[in-house]
Amino acid sequence: MKIGIPKETKNHEYRVGLTPAGAALLAGQGHEVLVQSQAGARIGFGDEAYRSAGARVVDSAAEAWAAGLVVKVKEPQPGELRFFRDDLVLFTYLHLVTCVEVLDAMEAAGSTGIAYETVSDAQGRLPLLIPMSEVAGRLAVQAGAWALMLPQGGSGVLLQGVPGVPPGKVTILGGGTVGTHAAWAATGIGADVTLLDVSLPRLRQLEEIFGARLKTAVSEPEAIARHVAEADLVIGAVLVPGKHTPHLITRAMLRRMRPGSVFVDVGIDQGGCAETSRPTSHAEPTYVEEGVLHYCVPNMPGAVARTSTLALTQATLPHVARLAAMGWKQACAQDAGLQAGLQIARGQITYKPLAEDLERPWLDPMEAAR
Repeated sequence: MKIGIPKETKNHEYRVGLTPAGAALLAGQGHEVLVQSQAGARIGFGDEAYRSAGARVVDSAAEAWAAGLVVKVKEPQPGELRFFRDDLVLFTYLHLVTCVEVLDAMEAAGSTGIAYETVSDAQGRLPLLIPMSEVAGRLAVQAGAWALMLPQGGSGVLLQGVPGVPPGKVTILGGGTVGTHAAWAATGIGADVTLLDVSLPRLRQLEEIFGARLKTAVSEPEAIARHVAEADLVIGAVLVPGKHTPHLITRAMLRRMRPGSVFVDVGIDQGGCAETSRPTSHAEPTYVEEGVLHYCVPNMPGAVARTSTLALTQATLPHVARLAAMGWKQACAQDAGLQAGLQIARGQITYKPLAEDLERPWLDPMEAAR
């Protein structure tokens, strides 16, 4: 099969859908790998590395997108929608619930899309989302600490504190992968950290992991309001797979925060968890609402693109190899976890939560794969 790896076009996105090592594995299995020139150059994967791995380096995005299976990192950008066609299988982060223009274009073209963010494993986990959630959780604390500095418009709080001055307060909403890794990073530098989640069993697990370094609370409106108001840094780490993120933080809550406090919304890919959330970019990462600095960059892991690419492709490569060897129909029929990632097949929505959220027709994925 021909496998296309186009260069990412999202603002300051330097990740690439396949490493040279991955290209070597697929080429060794008899597949033709087409990598757009300079796709991985910014993170140390130059064209010659792909050629040496057995890939063919192509000059244009159109040549990479002409492959039967296209592997990317981020959802297609406006300039890429023209490449959609009825025999295209796209394997990437899609976030179709918030990228309706991409969904519309895929429906119109009759394309097939398998979304990294909803592929599951036998335990119901999201193995292709986990690596980037780990990166984003750790990076959220780093970004928040940067934004808290006065030159960035923050309140001038050092999260670590110093002798005689208490550390900054960090509130984390959500105890999944993002929240856990944010807690790891924030407690690691000595911040005063409270994590809220709706699951008592999960909170017990986190207390066993972190001990006295982490405070926990049940996530309900009064507790959220109190802990948000007291925080120097709030991290939104909430996810409902395939659906819009619920708005847990209201404007009224933000007004109670000290001016110059920071809110980092890691769930912005799915719409964000605050009334005031809207996507930003690495070029202009922040804005101020209700006196609070908002950092809402959808592709946060792109800021550390080499680490992120290596982590992501280790997880995606076995699925790419399976899709290339079997084709999407057989691969999804045999692998329920991969089938969970099948969000649109031949132009029809096959992921039920997406159809429900957008109130659109749904086709059973097993029927689509026949």
